[in-house]
Amino acid sequence: MGSTDAACAIACVDDHSVPFVLFDGKGVYRLSDQDKSREFAGKKVAVVGTLDSETYTIQVISMAAASDPSILE
Repeated sequence: MGSTDAACAIACVDDHSVPFVLFDGKGVYRLSDQDKSREFAGKKVAVVGTLDSETYTIQVISMAAASDPSILE
């Protein structure tokens, strides 16, 4: 759908009216901040937030590129 991972993810979300999610290698989690999620579509990220284990939604406090150590500050 897109020429890059980011373009493909954005096209899927836009064309199918689905939310951005985080896949950690085991599970899939919906991200509460869809605007911030769009910025990092198709990239590895570090997310700080609170997980609602019933809805598998992360209430995002912050999100940054996975290699950005400031995410933990």
